[in-house]
Amino acid sequence: MALIQSMEKQGNFLFKYRGQFPVVLFVLALPFMYSKDYNNISEETQTYMIFTAIIFSIIGFLVRFYTIGTTPKGTSGRNTDKQVAIVLNSTGMYSIVRHPLYLGNYFIWLGVATSTLDIYFTVIMSLLFWVYYERIIFAEERFLENKFGIAFVSWSNTLPAFIPSLLKFNRSDTPFSLITVLRREYAGVLATVIGFTYIEGFRGYFANKVWSISAFSYQFLIVVLVLVLILRSLKHYTNILDETGRS
Repeated sequence: MALIQSMEKQGNFLFKYRGQFPVVLFVLALPFMYSKDYNNISEETQTYMIFTAIIFSIIGFLVRFYTIGTTPKGTSGRNTDKQVAIVLNSTGMYSIVRHPLYLGNYFIWLGVATSTLDIYFTVIMSLLFWVYYERIIFAEERFLENKFGIAFVSWSNTLPAFIPSLLKFNRSDTPFSLITVLRREYAGVLATVIGFTYIEGFRGYFANKVWSISAFSYQFLIVVLVLVLILRSLKHYTNILDETGRS
């Protein structure tokens, strides 16, 4: 099998199971946290790094929220079985970077990785993310090129794949929809909150041999879980979150 076909096949496979990347991240974090001496890190430094981690994840969600909230039906879908695109989106976030959702994902999981307070794990996570998503991006762009031809080539040749070119921003004609964000992003928010709580618990355990999670973290997790259950019920059993012309 030619290399180009092999990468495309790998990319399509990883695209289908891209939702499992956080599971790999959680498992991989454990040996790094186990070998980390948290007692040698001052409380001030820990607070600063955890605050930075949260900021990273918030940036990631803001990128995802704006991207999803301003794109029409047929783009930025949550399809898992195969690549799907009805139109080629080139406005909004897609006017400054070719893969804004993956960029958002990176910042979200960069935040979770940073909360381990281990620089080596953060770097390794970044490298794994790139290897993993590079193949997904390759397969996705092959699909888009085959579907949209010269239109995709012309658009992609003017934009970076992952690092935004902010000066090229062209506002989307599709107005921002909070309902779309609520309908599509609750699972990702819950996974991230669980990730931060998971890391916090193991940080405490490896530092003091006691599973310790702050009352605020428990309360925040419960609030998010309740909201997710409400949104999931509204999505599946009512039409309150339905919108015309949105994925």
